[in-house]
Amino acid sequence: MTIKVGDTLPSVNLKYCPYDPSLEHACGIPQNLSTDSFKGKKVVIFGVPGAFTPTCNNSHLPEFHQKFQELTAKGVDQVICISTSDAFVMDAWGKWTKTNDKLILAADGNGEFVTATGLAQDLTKIGFGPLRSQRFALVADDLKVTYIGVETGSGVSVSGATAVLAAL
Repeated sequence: MTIKVGDTLPSVNLKYCPYDPSLEHACGIPQNLSTDSFKGKKVVIFGVPGAFTPTCNNSHLPEFHQKFQELTAKGVDQVICISTSDAFVMDAWGKWTKTNDKLILAADGNGEFVTATGLAQDLTKIGFGPLRSQRFALVADDLKVTYIGVETGSGVSVSGATAVLAAL
């Protein structure tokens, strides 16, 4: 079952490398990012099937970075991008795209978040493996989902920053 508006976010730990401009080419030690830390906050979480992949890299991630100020102006406290990659890949992707100054690029390496929310998919047929995130965006206010957009085709529409802004 896929998470829906009104549901509570599951309690899981993601991994991320905090933004540190002095660590230009290294992550350091990945930190836990518990979804429980979103209590009392308005967060946007968007999921991508893979870091560095064409749509994720050229459309999805950049739009959230470009519209970050608009999102925070509407009360968003944090914008988190998740993928089933590891924290080191997510850190490298954030540095390469220069988006980790505003966005948190977090790893759901074991797929706990996407599995618990019903947002996992099997992309074995294209060589990506059996556990990947669907392309989605959700807004949670004090852990309650207030918006969810899951893509059913290719490209970015309901999971993009423009759709999220329209829902806020």
